[in-house]
Amino acid sequence: MPVRQLPEQVVNRIAAGEVVERPASVVKELVENAIDAGASRVDIFTDGGGRRRIGITDDGSGMTHGDLALAVDRHATSKLDDEDLLRIRTLGFRGEALPSIGAVAKLGITTRHTSEPHAWSLSVEGGLKSQIMPAALSQGTRVEVSDLFYATPARLKFLKTDRTEAEAIREVVRRLAMARPDIAFTLAGEERAPVTWAAALPGAADRLTRLGDILGHDFRSCAIEVRSEREGVMVEGFAAAPSLTRANALGQYLFVNGRPVRDKLILGAVRAAYSDYLPRDRHPVVALFVTLAPQEVDANVHPAKTEVRFRNAGLVRALIVHALKDGLAREGRRTAANTDGAALSAFRPSFAPRATNWDWRSSPAYPVRPSFEGAAATALAEAGQAAFDVGAPTADMRFEAQPSADLLDRPLGAARTQIHETYIVSQTRDGLIVVDQHAAHERIVYEKLKASLAKNGVQRQILLIPEIVELDEATVEKLLARAEELASFGLAIESFGPGAVAVRETPSLLGKTNAAALLRDLAEHMAEWDEALPLERRLMHVAATMACHGSVRAGRRLKPEEMNALLREMEDTPNSGQCNHGRPTYVELKLSDIEKLFGRR
Repeated sequence: MPVRQLPEQVVNRIAAGEVVERPASVVKELVENAIDAGASRVDIFTDGGGRRRIGITDDGSGMTHGDLALAVDRHATSKLDDEDLLRIRTLGFRGEALPSIGAVAKLGITTRHTSEPHAWSLSVEGGLKSQIMPAALSQGTRVEVSDLFYATPARLKFLKTDRTEAEAIREVVRRLAMARPDIAFTLAGEERAPVTWAAALPGAADRLTRLGDILGHDFRSCAIEVRSEREGVMVEGFAAAPSLTRANALGQYLFVNGRPVRDKLILGAVRAAYSDYLPRDRHPVVALFVTLAPQEVDANVHPAKTEVRFRNAGLVRALIVHALKDGLAREGRRTAANTDGAALSAFRPSFAPRATNWDWRSSPAYPVRPSFEGAAATALAEAGQAAFDVGAPTADMRFEAQPSADLLDRPLGAARTQIHETYIVSQTRDGLIVVDQHAAHERIVYEKLKASLAKNGVQRQILLIPEIVELDEATVEKLLARAEELASFGLAIESFGPGAVAVRETPSLLGKTNAAALLRDLAEHMAEWDEALPLERRLMHVAATMACHGSVRAGRRLKPEEMNALLREMEDTPNSGQCNHGRPTYVELKLSDIEKLFGRR
């Protein structure tokens, strides 16, 4: 078959296959055009998940008669002043969106520029342009797209249900609304109730207001402001406290020069920054905005412009990690329990509806008629009263009547008692705090291990008699392959024949520990590593496992002095609001909240 030049309509349909993947792609391209036109308000309407109709109206600068004629031609754009693709300051620049949409759908454009006496309209069906006609429009541009993919029916088979496509459109608009809080957005359609995000003023507080409107009250209440700048690159935004997590990374919103992107480098940096706070199967919620010179980032990487490439990727990654770690350390004691009222709501009484045929006389607490007058003391059925038998006390309540004033003024207060040999209850000036002793001590030991490693190595204790741990041969091989990394944490092991390991030294911070259980846990974690995982991350995994084994266990009764010492160590330890697995270490209840629970306020 000889080589030949493809017709213009075929070329446009091929291009549409890259740019117009689904209705959400059309909405993304058209809303980006509205933003580039300087719009202060953008209205989006969809029908049939965008398959039947998409309407975008903005109050931007509009187009003149001549610009409208060129706008639907391939590679025609007003967004490049010259031919330098390394200085792109707009969201769009390829000049492919409108001709690609017109090649696979029915496209109608009505626009008015301030220099024109009236508006002009143009339609494109299956790649064929109509004549430009006068129209009525006060300002800006209105774009109507109907019968999407009617010119390429095979593409319709790959679309999902109307509701799924509508949700994809909603996600696209959400991302663009987060990127530009200064623009008002309205999204309406048959699939969902209309939603409007009002324009916000410049500044971090108003940006958080827009993010809270989109991501929800939970994010707004536990958001931590982050910011870092170096060598002309600035990273700013908000990150949720480690107590707010998701099962996947879809809650991570990343923007580069106002452009929503999905970048593996940035996602990896976010994961690294939260590695000390979250379990391996949970992901943080963040909204980060990277601003840098246009020539330092290449946006011409992906046809849909959803990926970028940085000239100095290492600097961007380091800034993101530093900004997040700095913000998380600053709010180290902040947990879900004392920020969003989750603990308080758990205390509120809830009464299940009683069955309509319930007879009070069948209650086990129904008074039993005494057979003689002296039996009045047994008037209540014993079976019903047995429910109130809570057993022996689980803690020593004989504390001093009044704790010292200086302890009450400390952030975590004065220890008052221990319940169930697991939780410490402390009193502050304006409330009470419940501490999970194991989770709290786990964080303390972990931070000490990290500090020792960074300073002069972990102190070791030599075992008088080496402990022999029997494991399967594959596990032994994994441990011995990482023996050097384990030795940096004071855990010295060596082979002791097939299927056995001799433990000669352990970290002194752990005290007396179960070496067999520790080695098995370490082997399980090592099975999930690969060589691409940085050494620092692998060492932190080891430290976290050791800290868990070296912590005060639940079920251990503590003396008052030990409880207060643990609280003081928590106050001096960074990131003490969460344990190494992301769980909160304490819950705080203000006195005013407790009074509300009992109707005193």
